[in-house]
Amino acid sequence: MVVIIPAYEPDERLIKLAQEIKLKTDYDIVIINDGSALNKQLLFSKLEEYAEVMEHKHNLGKGKSIKTALKYIEDNYPDDLGIVVADADGQHRYDDIIKVSRALETNENSLILGSRQFTGNVPAKSKFGNTVTRYIFKCASGVKLNDTQTGLRAFNSKIIPFLLKVPGDRYEYEMNVLLECAKQKINIIEVPIETIYIENNESSHFRVIRDSARIYKDIIKFSFSSLLSFVLDFFIYSLMIFLTSGMVQSTSIIISNVFARAISASFNFYINKNYVFKDKGKSAKAAVKYFELAAFILIVNTFLLNIVVNLIGNEFVSKIIVESSLFTISWIVQKYFIFKSSHGEVKNAKISTK
Repeated sequence: MVVIIPAYEPDERLIKLAQEIKLKTDYDIVIINDGSALNKQLLFSKLEEYAEVMEHKHNLGKGKSIKTALKYIEDNYPDDLGIVVADADGQHRYDDIIKVSRALETNENSLILGSRQFTGNVPAKSKFGNTVTRYIFKCASGVKLNDTQTGLRAFNSKIIPFLLKVPGDRYEYEMNVLLECAKQKINIIEVPIETIYIENNESSHFRVIRDSARIYKDIIKFSFSSLLSFVLDFFIYSLMIFLTSGMVQSTSIIISNVFARAISASFNFYINKNYVFKDKGKSAKAAVKYFELAAFILIVNTFLLNIVVNLIGNEFVSKIIVESSLFTISWIVQKYFIFKSSHGEVKNAKISTK
């Protein structure tokens, strides 16, 4: 078993954790100094007694640190062994590291998560952040997890090549790993661990606005492109409703909705392929899949639109309700089945081994 610990500006708690792991187990430890300040060099020198210490000359991010350690393990260890990733800030106790490692022994083809229960005195920003990401993850993957932000994870080294291809170098990497595991049908198992927040989690280097934007960037961009497409769609739909007002209401709705969707879908395809998901695949292949989805949504959309119009009697409010209800379906299908961005091999970071 190898324990990976990415470390940026750690304190003495990391030494205590490394000591305990080394004293009580035969686990190897790989620690990545992710560009910490010079005044931390003495601490990392002490850690060399218990762990293989590697160094990024500059702060490259938690995701990049994990990838650096994974690449090192891939090159220097056997192909089949257990790996645990833990945080350096004292939130992951020795007992919980052992708990996830033992769970891996009986579930070697799974991703094991040390799952916090968020009970008791939990900082508001941590509880809110997990609630939001848990909901987004459920919408995006269809998998329900209690703790999507845990940094305590265990897995078999056989999936290292897969993990090295997952995009992201900072905090977004951990969320991307969960999304990609769900996509690849890798079983995810949650093991309850103690919820620890030291000094109201002030030691965390998570930057709420910037790092949240990294984590949610795809869905934020998708939401914005969908909003633009909806505005275009709604404008054309409203115009067509006005122009076909002399027709039977159901006929007017069908013509207006089909015409509006045809134009807005073409606009949405271009924006999503080139700017949201940045898909590099062949346009024709993606276009076929996209317009198959668009045709399906159009049929469902038109069917639901007529029902809602009959229920509330307003064509415009009904349009907003129906479009909102189909948003999540469109997001999931486009991200995971249409615009599957190719993940290239990770470039080696500039590191030094001490």
